Amino acid sequence: MAILQVRSMDKDLYTALGRRAALENRSISQEVIEIIKRYLATPVTRKAAADEEALGLAGSWEDSRSEKEIAGAIRKERTARRFHGEF
Repeated sequence: MAILQVRSMDKDLYTALGRRAALENRSISQEVIEIIKRYLATPVTRKAAADEEALGLAGSWEDSRSEKEIAGAIRKERTARRFHGEF
């Protein structure tokens, strides 16, 4: 078996790991291994969820128009604003 040593761990994180391990009747080392196993068991799902969250933060929306139609509408609006001195 391999050995993993973690250095410079934040005291609060170590304390939280200790509490969580105690709740599961495990050592801190055993708890860290379980956390890593669970995390690595579903990497694709986690990435998909992160992608969806990022899209939500970016202000994405549904639109029935094509990309060209949307870009054309934006150009038209910008041209109209320049013409009216709003820029």
